[in-house]
Amino acid sequence: MVLEELFSAVVERSDSAETPQSFDELFLAERTRLFGALCVLTGDRAEAEDLAQDAFVRVWSAWDRVGAMDDPTGYLYRTALNGARSRYRRSVLALKRQFRPRDHRDELSLVEERDVLIRGLGRLTHKQRTAIVLLDLLGFSSEEAGTALGMQPGAVRTQASRGRAELRRQAGEDDG
Repeated sequence: MVLEELFSAVVERSDSAETPQSFDELFLAERTRLFGALCVLTGDRAEAEDLAQDAFVRVWSAWDRVGAMDDPTGYLYRTALNGARSRYRRSVLALKRQFRPRDHRDELSLVEERDVLIRGLGRLTHKQRTAIVLLDLLGFSSEEAGTALGMQPGAVRTQASRGRAELRRQAGEDDG
């Protein structure tokens, strides 16, 4: 990754640097370099300051373990880099959520469409209306609807077809 290479180059320690013996020594030795490196990484001074503070707090809270490491400074920088990466991922996810297209349903038009359908069904014969409801709305097969209505499956399909044609005709009258 280009950012990690840049980050590594900025924070590279000289061979003469001593391993800090206390957290205070680590803080005094690294606060300016860590802040500068995070400024380069994030491009934002406030973000860099927050990340540096978070990294120092994490290192301080685990100093018993971190202080015993061969390179607590490396752990500090790795903690800061991980924090920057986590913030970046969270911000990308937040942007994706914010700009995700949402299904916009016009509730009023749904109510109006439902009303038009109910009124149209009310103008059909009982057999046509029942056939459409069973076949189209409830998903029955023509055989199942025929059994329920005491009709032949072909008669059910015919009634539904005539009913649909009447609904289309009514919709055409309403448009014109």
